[in-house]
Amino acid sequence: MMNETNAFRCSGWMGRPVIVCSLVLGLLLLPGALRAEEETAVPVQPQSEALRPGEILTYDVSWSKLVTAGTATMEIKEGALPDGKKVLRFIVTTRSAGLVDTFYRVNDRLESVFDPGTMQSLKLSLNASHGKKKRRRELVFDHVNQTVISTLNDDPPETIVIPDQVQDSLSSLYYLRTRDNLIVGTSIYIEVHDSGKNWSVEVQILGREKVKTPAGEFATIKVRTFPKYEGVFMNKGEIFIWLTDDSRRIPVLMKSTIAIGSLVSTLRSMEQGKAISGL
Repeated sequence: MMNETNAFRCSGWMGRPVIVCSLVLGLLLLPGALRAEEETAVPVQPQSEALRPGEILTYDVSWSKLVTAGTATMEIKEGALPDGKKVLRFIVTTRSAGLVDTFYRVNDRLESVFDPGTMQSLKLSLNASHGKKKRRRELVFDHVNQTVISTLNDDPPETIVIPDQVQDSLSSLYYLRTRDNLIVGTSIYIEVHDSGKNWSVEVQILGREKVKTPAGEFATIKVRTFPKYEGVFMNKGEIFIWLTDDSRRIPVLMKSTIAIGSLVSTLRSMEQGKAISGL
């Protein structure tokens, strides 16, 4: 069994764990990662049911299910590259609310451009506004040459070597949803690049549970990430995700324990979207 000390990242943004809304993004993006050089991610065929353009998932975010911290929305849209190639756009927005919004307003937008044919991330863009601070990050992936060009704010771009079949921090969650081998008692590994580093994310499949949320009651598969994810928003708790136990693999509940309680993202509503033809 690995050490239970976990670390938490929110796209490289400096802050404090008590700033709840700033942590929401990390909850949604598979923030747990562990170096596991002996493991490799195996490409799998996508499940079209898990990647539906028009899908909109809205979450209530709270601290220990007691204090409202904000809302988070995950959305899938269709798009196209300049050469006409069809892609998917995964978009996450987080906004603070209530007391948190009064003292530390958060307004974040993260977008991943994803090729559903190769099951790879092509680009990631972050625009973060935390209080008076703002941050921009862009990742452009070149999978043929196994590199990524990373740009932070107005700094010069940096070229970094990446492994095969790598995802960005957002596409990794959607990629997990396409996996049909979530077998209880096993682990799967997903290669992720974030903030200048490559990680092998271990996802443990723990079991099946019934979960009730404002969006309904769901049969779910409970998974846990085992990270030692260096960076900011350090969190010494565990991160759990409850995915619907069907071909959609919708994350209906996400929870991260911290020193002073837990951060909880609960599905409030969803729009189903439409299945992709040809996958």
